Order: sequence, then structure tokens, then C-alpha cells
Amino acid sequence: MSSMREILAGIMQAPGRSSIKSRKKSAGQVRKMVVLKNSHCYHHCLAQLQALGIKPVKKVAGAHAVVCRFPAKASLKALSAHSMVKRVEHDAKVRLHRRKPARSVRISAPCASVNAPQVIPWGVKRVGAPGVWRSHQGSGVKIGIIDTGISPHPDLRIRGRFNAIAGAPDTDENGHGTHVSGTASALNNSFGVVGVAPKARLYSVKAFDASGSAYVSDIVEALEWCISHGMQVINMSFGISGGSDTVKEQIERAYRKGIVMIASAGNDGPNTEQIDFPARLPQVIAVAASNSSNKVASFSNRGKGIAVTAPGVDICSTLPNRSYGLMSGTSMAAPHVTGAAALLLSKNRRLSPARIRQVLRATAKRLSGYSSLAQGAGLVQVDKAIRQV
Repeated sequence: MSSMREILAGIMQAPGRSSIKSRKKSAGQVRKMVVLKNSHCYHHCLAQLQALGIKPVKKVAGAHAVVCRFPAKASLKALSAHSMVKRVEHDAKVRLHRRKPARSVRISAPCASVNAPQVIPWGVKRVGAPGVWRSHQGSGVKIGIIDTGISPHPDLRIRGRFNAIAGAPDTDENGHGTHVSGTASALNNSFGVVGVAPKARLYSVKAFDASGSAYVSDIVEALEWCISHGMQVINMSFGISGGSDTVKEQIERAYRKGIVMIASAGNDGPNTEQIDFPARLPQVIAVAASNSSNKVASFSNRGKGIAVTAPGVDICSTLPNRSYGLMSGTSMAAPHVTGAAALLLSKNRRLSPARIRQVLRATAKRLSGYSSLAQGAGLVQVDKAIRQV
């Protein structure tokens, strides 16, 4: 078998690339994630790339993953078959689960204000969170929001930040991540809104840029950060077309470490054959969206694997620039369940992800007229769930 250096040199000199030292982006290049079998193989690959003058786009040491731009016409069979390589995966784009056109900031009629008395959003009420707050508000539970980042906001207390996007500011340039965060954990104060778990420890894990776009490798790096920094709950309001074996491995690692993962089911409507990835993984609590009439939202995906339903239509939450607004999507449903998981963990830190899924499903309210393919076990009722743990 050829050495890794010989294989990489051959790939980089394939048609579509003039020399191995050329690093300019072009239409003739594609992003690929090379996942090595162990740490030794990972560092060996990095050394060979350095010797060839090739700078990786991204490195994720915990996942033994290296992202490079390769010529689109080059064959990667020899690299994939190398004894040190586990797989070569396309570094695909990832999409947020926000409705388009998004109903975001309503400048003329905001749904809350830092200058007005606090309101409890209808969704937070509907999942029964206020009935829990006297004894449990999620105190000390670490929530990682893998999203567009979280903007500074007087109604949010951000305990830490990570940014997987090189060269981008670590705040939220889009609004999606800030909105998701407010539903999970906006503060219980005198103004604005309040989240499901207002005393949880909120962490901004930025993987999506200003346009709401990410690469699979950004998700891998974000998950790696959450695992290594002790997150107890992870919110994932996005979907990856076709899935990703490397993301799947990271989620399996997180699950083994006892991390509760919540993901939105997707916004492609009732005619879908399955829910999105990573929501469909068995280690993840998949969330469908409902409206204020306790109907499953028209846009919410249907399919096997939905665990529960939560409010996801016209959800009032925090936005950048000290503002508030309405958004809809299964993206907005997921953080209700993320907050619910934090409330349960604040009562009993020893709860496993499997137990949290089980108790949320066992105490959910069945929505009339819908099968399990649309609603899972039904609408989350965290006030009932917390009495069972």
C-alpha cells in the first residue's frame, strides 16, 4: 500500500488543482472530512499534510477528524482504504429548523420588552414549567445550545462560549440561537420573558454562521466541545440531510457519558417519510411541534422516532439587540424539552438520558386525532414528569 503522503500528494495534484501548495478556494474543490482510526493515526496524518504544505480547513482532535479541500475530480478510494483511515466523509452543509419565511422580529409590535413587565410565553405555560419553579428551576445544570451563537441579552445569563467558525464573531449574527436559548433558559426576573429552566447554566456553542449555515465538521467540533466541557443537556435545532457517521459517533459518545440530547424533528410537513437526522437517532429525544390549539403544526415532520411534542408556533423569546420576537418551527419546540430535561436533572442529577426520555413520554399529554408518527407520546408535561423522579 502507498504511504499516506504519497496518496495525499497524488490527490492534491489531480486535475483541478495546479499544485499541492495551492490553497485558494475554487469551484473545482470539495470539502471532505478524513476521520482517522485513533490519535496516533490522526497526528500522523497531520504531519504528512504539514510536510506537503497542506493546511487543513479544520481539525477536531477528539473525533480524530481532519477537514481538507480536495479537487472535485480526484479519486479518494486509496485514501479511504488506507489502514489508518476510518472513513472519508463529505463535509456537507447543515440547515436550521426554522420556518421560512421566518416570523422573527415584529418591530411594530414586539411580544415582550425589557421595559415592560415579564410575560410567561404560552409554550412555557403549556409544558407546565411554572408549576415546577417553586422547587426546581434548573439550577446548576449545564445546557449547550449548538446553534448560531447567543447574543448578549439582559434576559439571558451566558456562562461560556465556544465558536467552531474560524474568523466569525462568537455572538449571534442570525437570531436563531438567541431565540432558542430564551425558550430554554431566559431569566425569571421582572421583565421580558422567562424560559422553561431559568436558573440553568447556559452555554453558547456556535456552529452556524450569520446565514444559518454550518458544515457537518462544525457540528462534530461543537459536540466535541460539549462532551469535553461537561454539558449535561445539548439542544440541536437543525437537520443533516443524509446523516453523518461521524456525528453519529459523537452522539453515541455523548450518550455514554450521560448527556441528554434533544433535537428538532424537522419542518418538511406531514408527507415526510422520516424525521431528520440527528433527531432520528435512538440516543436523541426527537421533538415535534404543536400550536396553541394543541394541534400538531402543519410543518412538523412525521415519522418513526418522535419522542414527544412541544410548542413550536408563534413562540415569543429573546432576540439580538435586547429585543424579543416570534418564531415558528420545530427549532422552537426542542428547547422547551431541553429546559424540561434541565428541570428534571436539577431535582435528580443521577437521571440517565434513557430515564429522562422514559419519564417525559410516560407523563406526556396525548393530542387528540394524531398518531404516534406525528406526536410521539404527546405534549410534554414537565410538572407531572418531575413528580415521577
